[in-house]
Amino acid sequence: MFPLVLAGLAVGGVTLSAFRDPARTRRALAQAGRSGLNLLPSLLALTAGIGLTLALIPPSALARLFHAHGILGFGLLAGVGSLLTIPGPVAYPLAGSLHQLGASLPALATFITTLTMVGLLTAPLEVKAFGRRFTLLRQAFSLGLALLIGALMGVLL
Repeated sequence: MFPLVLAGLAVGGVTLSAFRDPARTRRALAQAGRSGLNLLPSLLALTAGIGLTLALIPPSALARLFHAHGILGFGLLAGVGSLLTIPGPVAYPLAGSLHQLGASLPALATFITTLTMVGLLTAPLEVKAFGRRFTLLRQAFSLGLALLIGALMGVLL
């Protein structure tokens, strides 16, 4: 329901903009379209890379990673999660499967948080869209937060 509300607000905003200044709205939509087309090859390559990675690594091999304990284990999982950027609707069922294979919840928390928030494979695309400084700050904060979440899950659980 929420995506429909957002889409409705976006359409309403564009409609209002078109009434107030049609020429400026056309220019903005044309620029947005060009920007989207420029990002399309990178997005397609990224999607293909993620799909191939998930197809080539069996879940049992991933589950073995989650039995590494301590700071080294969390660092390894954070690194793997940081490389593989996967959206939530794919990441959460993967976490459920890994938990059924015996992965610990703190390890899963670290992995899923880095998997969805940190993206080294998507960093070039993000730099292109938002700039190098923003990307580096966002990636660093996301990694730090992911490690903190995993550590807190280890303490709380």
